[in-house]
Amino acid sequence: MNRKFYLSSTDKKLGGVCGGIAEYFGIDSLLVRIAFLVLILGCGTGLLAYIILWILAPKK
Repeated sequence: MNRKFYLSSTDKKLGGVCGGIAEYFGIDSLLVRIAFLVLILGCGTGLLAYIILWILAPKK
């Protein structure tokens, strides 16, 4: 299995990061969005991770 992480062009609200992660792992994007929200509200690292992934991840 040779799969690669890309920003989602179809399942995106802001940058496509959560949709891309959901497509990569084959899970619902709502779960990924909730996880990022918990990380953002809990310790603030979710926002930094989201921005880094948004900048570095290739577009599909």
